[in-house]
Amino acid sequence: MSAMPKQARLLGLIIAALIVISDQLSKPFLLGLMEQNPSGIEVTPFFNLVMVWNRGVSFGMFSDAGDERRWILIAAAAAVTIWLLVWLWRGPARLVTVALGLVIGGALGNIGDRLRFGAVADFFDFHAFGWHWPAFNIADCAIVVGVGLLLLDSLLPRGAAEN
Repeated sequence: MSAMPKQARLLGLIIAALIVISDQLSKPFLLGLMEQNPSGIEVTPFFNLVMVWNRGVSFGMFSDAGDERRWILIAAAAAVTIWLLVWLWRGPARLVTVALGLVIGGALGNIGDRLRFGAVADFFDFHAFGWHWPAFNIADCAIVVGVGLLLLDSLLPRGAAEN
């Protein structure tokens, strides 16, 4: 096995760890801030800090289900994370390695929330020009950017994202 797959694995794992750490370390600060400001904080005319507990999946879908849904979502996220780790272990191109690290870290951050709180804690609330996006967190950002990079890689000619 060449040195590149080891370096790729390490890069992906470091990115995943940084995402989990930043996501989980932001939670106590933001939860404390939201306890003091339960109606939210307007940061800019288009960005607020809010407290939203997402018990469902993306955009709060299926959030009205019982506690058993929490364990199903944890198991599903863990299975996807394991699949992504296998993909990472195979030493993909650098762009894919970064993307996988972001998605793995985001998934683990959200799994951590579901285990600790029973739901994912979301805080960032953007709105502009009549559009309002669902609240999200650092882990969600990492997942979106990671999936975007995977999509970009799929559009590039083979070998273009090798370095």
